[in-house]
Amino acid sequence: MARHWASVGEAGFAGGIRLLVGIYKLFGRWPFRLVLYPILSWYVLSHALARNASRDYLRRLHARSGGRTPAPTLANVLRHFAAFGETVLDKLLVWRGDLDDTEIRRDGAATMQAVIDAGRGGVIMTAHIGNFEMLRKLGETRRGIRLNILVHTKHAERFNRLLRETNPDAHIRLIQVTEISAATAVMLAERVEAGEFVVIAGDRVPVSLQPDTVGVPFLGAPAPFPVGPYVLAAILKCPLVALVASRRADHFHITVRLLAERVVLPRADRRGAIALLATGYAALLEAECLAAPLQWFNFYPFWSER
Repeated sequence: MARHWASVGEAGFAGGIRLLVGIYKLFGRWPFRLVLYPILSWYVLSHALARNASRDYLRRLHARSGGRTPAPTLANVLRHFAAFGETVLDKLLVWRGDLDDTEIRRDGAATMQAVIDAGRGGVIMTAHIGNFEMLRKLGETRRGIRLNILVHTKHAERFNRLLRETNPDAHIRLIQVTEISAATAVMLAERVEAGEFVVIAGDRVPVSLQPDTVGVPFLGAPAPFPVGPYVLAAILKCPLVALVASRRADHFHITVRLLAERVVLPRADRRGAIALLATGYAALLEAECLAAPLQWFNFYPFWSER
């Protein structure tokens, strides 16, 4: 049985990123990159699970793209991890304000603004692609977006420490949950009614003993996607929006899609309704992977999860 993503240790990698952030602060981005590759080389060579998961993803994407994306070589696996290292730095730099002058291209920003203008919040389904922190840029022209981000406790604490070290004044509401209880659902419903947004990842199997997933096509084969985001949106009776923000060359690209004005899961075919929504989300995720091949950062056996 494949190891669950939550059991994959990230302490060594987080420590390396902390060192690299310090180098960036002192010397800039190019010295950061010079030091990045030796650290990443050690990580890739010493962590077979993550290395093989990266190679498997690159192989599937390479086949799906007809050979237009990077081949599943060790060199490209290293490039994949290097893109992750640069993205972690970018996440922290967003909160420092160091990326404010970076060009941002938006696809579907009007969709997000329409949901905001309606006065109620919603559920934003994101993915482990690129730099989600760029979402805050969407609301800058009108008004800010209040976010309640659902995260896995262990990973959240590590990133919170990095965030506080980078900018002690950065404020964002992280809600550390393993499973959504009735009390949590009531609290989230109140925040959505107040016009806030609940953010949940749509591309990781839930952290539970018996995770509930639905299998839908992704990069040429069925893959397990969590049902949680769709059930949550149905409970909250609110819009469900998919959002991906990735780095492409010298700019960031933000894609927004409205998956449903309101999620309705009929008793007669609840899983069928979820599968239909998940299929649309997986298609968007696939398109984003094809457009930014090294920006999907799920370094565990995604297709073999059960």
